Amino acid sequence: MKIGIFAKTFVRPTLAETLDAVVRHGIHEVQFNLVCAGVPSMPDQIDPTLAATIRRELAARDIKMAAISGTFNIIHPDLKQRRAGMRRLRVLAAACRDLGTEIITLSTGTRDPENMWRRHLDNDTPEAWSDMVAALREAVQIAEEHDVTLAFEPEVSNVVDSAVKGRRLLDEIGSPRLRVVMDGANLFHTGELSRMHKILEEAFALLGNDIVLAHAKDLSHDGEAGHEAAGTGQLDYDLYLALLRSVGYRGPLILHALSEEQVDSSVAFLRQKGVEFDSEEVD
Repeated sequence: MKIGIFAKTFVRPTLAETLDAVVRHGIHEVQFNLVCAGVPSMPDQIDPTLAATIRRELAARDIKMAAISGTFNIIHPDLKQRRAGMRRLRVLAAACRDLGTEIITLSTGTRDPENMWRRHLDNDTPEAWSDMVAALREAVQIAEEHDVTLAFEPEVSNVVDSAVKGRRLLDEIGSPRLRVVMDGANLFHTGELSRMHKILEEAFALLGNDIVLAHAKDLSHDGEAGHEAAGTGQLDYDLYLALLRSVGYRGPLILHALSEEQVDSSVAFLRQKGVEFDSEEVD
């Protein structure tokens, strides 16, 4: 495994300056977001010239785009918002080849109309599940047309709030175009931290063969948590990393939910835990 990061961790006026900040920390893999290039995460169109520029700037710094964010609320109560999101997902998928990535990350949505990272009681209804499956079937068709992979993240705020539901979703969709982002800090409902080892082990037993991307952050509590820098909270990283290795994961470990000032300490933490750091030391 190599250390990667959300590119938007670094806020700079230009794409070049953002990517320069990434490599100054010795990091050469990113989960990209188009906001780093001065456009919305999910734009209505992507100019081929912009895509070429992004790819060229990444290549100039030997940075790999491990994945790109295509997140929108796929079960938003407002159907118009859902349709707009799906339309923009198609735009993003069509640009992936030019951008230089094959993975688009997304979520399984929430019925909360204002915050797609906030749990809603209706997430557990059959209707929410049905809407999510319908949306992902459409999304998978888009992925097939453009030869990309979609990766969803089980997290307690969304419809797929457990590894069990993640396995159910994968089995229902039945497509190799739908895979998993694993984030060990997002799996614990209220009252479940005491069962951390069992929950993590179950998650990898159910989803390990479908993981295409892994995140590195931490949590200071259970429930809607997972907002801390890696190494500053309660996640058992020894177990988490051992489980990633046990399923043969060889992709990047993507840092996020941290400030720029916390990057070096989280990188040092992961290095101490044996995660490969494949760049030369930087000033």
